[in-house]
Amino acid sequence: MTTSRADINAPVERPHALLKRGLAVVSPVERALVLLSAFSPQERWFGNGQLALRTGLPPSTVARIAQSLVHLGYLIRDSVERKYRLSPAVLGLGYAAIAHSALQSLAGERMAAFAHQQRVHVGLAMRDRLDLVVLECRRGLESRVALPLHVGMRVGIVQSPMGWSLLAALPELERSYLLENVQRHMTRDWAPLRRRLLEGIAQIGEKGYCTAIGEWEPELGVIAAPVRLEGNAPFVLTCIGGSQAMSRARVERELGPSLLVMAQELQSEFNTIGT
Repeated sequence: MTTSRADINAPVERPHALLKRGLAVVSPVERALVLLSAFSPQERWFGNGQLALRTGLPPSTVARIAQSLVHLGYLIRDSVERKYRLSPAVLGLGYAAIAHSALQSLAGERMAAFAHQQRVHVGLAMRDRLDLVVLECRRGLESRVALPLHVGMRVGIVQSPMGWSLLAALPELERSYLLENVQRHMTRDWAPLRRRLLEGIAQIGEKGYCTAIGEWEPELGVIAAPVRLEGNAPFVLTCIGGSQAMSRARVERELGPSLLVMAQELQSEFNTIGT
């Protein structure tokens, strides 16, 4: 834990987290992120006073935030030296971001080819609380469906095959926790939704993908398959097209198996790169 006093007292020079003296900080989350940003590979251990000098935060605020971050597992405290360093848990945040970027890079070309060949929309999504958020989308040039599928679009986790696919890929305990939270928010419509999503989860177990033709929207057909990544949260691939062009026979013979193959290829390639 050897660091020169000049280095310790130097302000954090990072474009995303510079705090000048006198600048009001209204968010505890922002303060916590600024505190975490004070550490670097060259400067790993800091006490409360040193962190206060580097961040511009009051020493009392630094002490409270550091204690909370220790409790949450993001900082480790040396009780003898009374100093802190980042814990390995912080790496998980970076790895998650890297995983998202890497998978999007791998998926984009495959999604575009699938959308063009099948004349459909293709999306890649991940969970954010009780929604799925679209990260990537591709549209076949000859697709006749006007669908507002776009990056950032949100879909309820229990209301479409996208959500059912993700739920099917989660550990049972996590899935039960999420469904309990959904139930608290929509008790009136819960029974039919729960029945339908359980059917979708069962379909994933049987075929590897699930479908809803004319259910999500009368004119739309939706197919979805989970992308399971080792050490990361699952993603979902979805294929959306006009319900008239997505007959049950075409879905079972062509679209569903093809989407499943793409999901499995992404899983295999990502997991190989990650090992």
